[in-house]
Amino acid sequence: MIEKILLADSGTGQAEAMLKSLMDLPIIQKASVTVLHVVSSQVTAEGMTAKWEEGGKVLARSIQSLQLDPDKTTAMLREGDPKDIVCRVADEIDADLIIMGSRGLKRLQSILENSVSQYVFQLAGRPMLLVKDDIYVKRIKTILVAVDKSAAAQECLDVAIALLRDVTGGQLILVHANPDLTSKLDEQLSTRGEQDPVLAPAIAKAKQYGIKYRCEAPEGKPGLRICQLAESLNADLLMLGSPDRRPSIAKGLPDLDRLLGQSLSDYVRVYANCPVMLVRHPSA
Repeated sequence: MIEKILLADSGTGQAEAMLKSLMDLPIIQKASVTVLHVVSSQVTAEGMTAKWEEGGKVLARSIQSLQLDPDKTTAMLREGDPKDIVCRVADEIDADLIIMGSRGLKRLQSILENSVSQYVFQLAGRPMLLVKDDIYVKRIKTILVAVDKSAAAQECLDVAIALLRDVTGGQLILVHANPDLTSKLDEQLSTRGEQDPVLAPAIAKAKQYGIKYRCEAPEGKPGLRICQLAESLNADLLMLGSPDRRPSIAKGLPDLDRLLGQSLSDYVRVYANCPVMLVRHPSA
């Protein structure tokens, strides 16, 4: 399922630690990894030479630190705008997953400060694993999955199950956030998540693969409640489907809802206290 990983490594942050944690999962150990470092263009030849030398050192340190299988690892140094280069390389290698660091910038700040991770998520129709610079990356054993009826959420659940299937002691936290609870039945479902009909198919899949699970159907704003549960239940990874709502004619344009911070995925990206994997359905 995840056979080709692109690590966009800036030389800072927690992206390398995230990849190391991910490579502990049995299913990921078979994957090939491309480690990409991008250097910005310079006006003078001397400046460009210095940038290439500096970038080469960063890339060499990353490869040495990661200690991956040399036969399955490619080091790549490119020149240009990181936003464009990451998208281009992801297409070149047909990456199944992009791993990037993130400053967790909010709303318009991500536009004004030229957020690379936010831009890439807008234009790359591939799963992304974002890890903020200020969080601690742990070994992945507990994955929180946001569940709804969308195709992207179902794809997300399938990926989560694949990641945990051979992990001893692994656990899925299945969450269906209910923004409007108006009836007594709804109130009961908020405390008895296993009876939530939206979670039923996810529960069946977890049982099918023998994965320990826990269900939650919280009341309130989905983004807020999902982030709160991820923190209170000590999730190592938060996963949610993020459908591409743009029409096909506008696939090369950013989704303004996400850029402006109005979407669930954008809220979780900013406020979650653990790494966040955003998954899209292959047909998106």
